[in-house]
Amino acid sequence: MKCFELHESCKKDCANKTCKLWISSSEYQNCTLVASKRGPLSLQQIGDILGVTRMRICQIEKKVIEKLAEHIL
Repeated sequence: MKCFELHESCKKDCANKTCKLWISSSEYQNCTLVASKRGPLSLQQIGDILGVTRMRICQIEKKVIEKLAEHIL
């Protein structure tokens, strides 16, 4: 069992702030993977979870779509 699965199933917050998946959100057990499984989320909700603006999430989304399109074509 992976750590995020354990935190989600036990409803226990992760305390490992050095983990690259850690976020400051007790609603999602401090884990981006737990948060992502609760989707779909709006750009605003994603920004709130990650501590950035909705516009920044929109910029990231655009770059990801561009990179995916490069690999598909």
